Amino acid sequence: MIYDSRRDWEAADHRRVLLFGMSGLGKTHVSNALRAAGGWFHYSIDYRIGTRYMGELIADNFKREAMKVPLLRELLMTDSVYIASNITFDNLAPLSTYLGKPGDPAKGGLSLAEYRLRQDQHRRAEIAALLDTGHFIDRAQAIYGYPNFVCDSGGSICEVVDPWDPADEVLTALSARTLMVWIEGSQAHTGELVRRFDRAPKPMYYQPGFLTAAWAAYLDETGLSEGSVDPDAFVRWTYARALEHRQPRYAAMAENWGVKVTAEEVAQLRDAADFTDLVALALDRRPARG
Repeated sequence: MIYDSRRDWEAADHRRVLLFGMSGLGKTHVSNALRAAGGWFHYSIDYRIGTRYMGELIADNFKREAMKVPLLRELLMTDSVYIASNITFDNLAPLSTYLGKPGDPAKGGLSLAEYRLRQDQHRRAEIAALLDTGHFIDRAQAIYGYPNFVCDSGGSICEVVDPWDPADEVLTALSARTLMVWIEGSQAHTGELVRRFDRAPKPMYYQPGFLTAAWAAYLDETGLSEGSVDPDAFVRWTYARALEHRQPRYAAMAENWGVKVTAEEVAQLRDAADFTDLVALALDRRPARG
């Protein structure tokens, strides 16, 4: 790790961290607070994915739908209108909408083949965006003079790395430039995230092996065919299982590559100084390595 102790962290001229964990536990909230405090550059992995690596795919999907409307088709064909994604740090809906959900097309579902294609596009984009972290650290310092840097990673980071592989390319690159901080949720947090997701199910990325097993189990349990699956019902059924699948992967990332704090501790943060103190505490709590 780039900071081996509280002393290293507190004495550092530049503090650089990557936050990871389940979506909804405060990564973006903390990142926004640090940026607002001044002196911190906020790099959002999901924003980078949706603009640099999947922006054209997202815009083309909008255009594909617009071409089905005669008026819009005529305007597009004559370059009379411009269609683009208005993605922001706080509104990533264009990215999740493109990722989609598998199932009945009459209910907005994608064929499994198309869904797998978009999942793979997201996987490759996420890896590329994570590997861009070092570039943005240098850019933030060289162009803007920011001494500190926070990378706000997506909830699926644990799905595109192997936290048990000491030679993992992405984790090796990230840990060389940032302190990786896991925001660990409790069972109560998990329950609340499941209830929140049930009210408004959203697309998400799944590891290929997990998706294959979940899709087969869902079809077997419901007796449905691929084309008759309710997309929202499938992602609701899958969500808690996906969180359970991710938990040991997050834990291994923290144990082998970084430190951890709790969501309860993060919720009590008032300012950037509190965050600095919390990371110092996390370094104190990290077991000594033999």
